Amino acid sequence: MYMQVESRTGTLLHLKRSPSIRSWSLFVGIASIGLAAAYYSSDNLAWKLFYVTGCLFVATQNLEEWEEAVFDKNTGKVTLKTFNLYKRLLTLWRGGCGEAVVQLTEIRDVNVEEEKVRYFGKGYLIVLRFVTGFSHPLTQCAVLGARSDVEAVAKLITGFLELDLGVNRDRRLSQSSDTDDSDPGEPTKED
Repeated sequence: MYMQVESRTGTLLHLKRSPSIRSWSLFVGIASIGLAAAYYSSDNLAWKLFYVTGCLFVATQNLEEWEEAVFDKNTGKVTLKTFNLYKRLLTLWRGGCGEAVVQLTEIRDVNVEEEKVRYFGKGYLIVLRFVTGFSHPLTQCAVLGARSDVEAVAKLITGFLELDLGVNRDRRLSQSSDTDDSDPGEPTKED
C-alpha cells in the first residue's frame, strides 16, 4: 500500500505511510543474522553483543521511514512529515524528523512517476509539482507493485485540492477564447 487515508473531511486530508512488509522483512532478516551469529558462536560475551548490535544497527539503517502528509484547507498548507528511526537513534532522539510546509495554492499538479528500484524492478511514487517549477515527492520511497494504488491516491489528492476542476476550467476558458478570437466578418466552415 502506498499511503493510507488516516482522516478525510471537506477541509482536511491526512495520509500516512509506515515501512512496508518488504522493509520489515529485511529488518527481521538482518537482525536474525546477528542473533544467530551470537547464539552459535563460541566467542565471549563482548563479541556476541557486537554481533547483535551491529546487525541491529544495519537492520535499522535499512528500515524505511514513517511518512505522513496533511493537506489542510483551513490553514491553506500541506505539511509533509518524515520520521526515521535510524537517525533518531544516532542523534539520541533529538533528530530524525523532517518536516516541509508548503502553501496549497503553490501546488500546480499531482503526478505519478516511475522509479527504478534496484534488484526489484519498477516502483511508483507521487510527485507534487509547484507553481515555481519545483517538484517534491510525497514520499521518499517508491512502492513496488500495482501502479493503480498510487494513481488512486494521486486522484484522491487531485480531487481534494480541486486541481481537476482547474484544468477543466482552464480548458473551457481557452476554448471560449479560441471561439471569441474569430472575426465576425470572416466566413466559418459552416457557411
